[in-house]
Amino acid sequence: MRKLVLFMHVSLDGYASDSKGGLDWIPYNEELEKYAEEVVAEVGAPVYGRTTYRMMESYWPSVLDDGNASRHSMEHAKWLQDVKKIVISGTMDKAEWNNTMLIKDNIAEEIKALKEQPGKNLVIFGSPGAAKTLLKLGLIDEFLFTICPIVLGSGQSIFEGDGEKIKLSLLSSRTFDSGIIATRYALEQ
Repeated sequence: MRKLVLFMHVSLDGYASDSKGGLDWIPYNEELEKYAEEVVAEVGAPVYGRTTYRMMESYWPSVLDDGNASRHSMEHAKWLQDVKKIVISGTMDKAEWNNTMLIKDNIAEEIKALKEQPGKNLVIFGSPGAAKTLLKLGLIDEFLFTICPIVLGSGQSIFEGDGEKIKLSLLSSRTFDSGIIATRYALEQ
C-alpha cells in the first residue's frame, strides 16, 4: 500500500507561506535542490491543491521550451509533464495539464483508492489548504518538513484551527549547511 506523504517547507514558527502567500523566504540552493530530487525519486504521483496546481501548471510546461533552463529544471519539467498528477479542488471544473486527475468530491474515498494501487508514494507538494483537508480526513501517513531558519510571525499553516493534538514519531532528520533541517515524521496511530 502506498503512503500519502506531505512535503512542505516551513518556517521555524510553522508557516508554509508568509502572510501574503509568498515563498521567497525559502533559501533554495543547490543543497535543497538535491534534497528535493531525492524526495521526487520516491513520488508515484504528486498531489496539489488548486492554488499550487495553478502555479505549477503555469510555470513548468514553459520550461520545456526554455533553452536556458538548468539540467535540474529541465528534468523536473519533463517528469512533471509525464507523471500522473492529482489536484484536489472543490472549485475547479477540469484540470487540463497533461495526465492530471481532478478530485472534486469524495476526497477520502478517492485518495484511499489511490493509496491501494501499487507503486511509489503519493506526495503532497506544499498546498497547505489541501494538506489541511487531507490531515483532517486522517489520510496523511508521513510528513517531510524542511524547517527553514526564519521566523515569519504570521502566514499560512496546516496546523492552525481546531486545537487537536497530532502525535508524530521522528523517522529521520538531517541538517544542511544553510541551516535548514530536513525532518521525516510518521503519524502515530
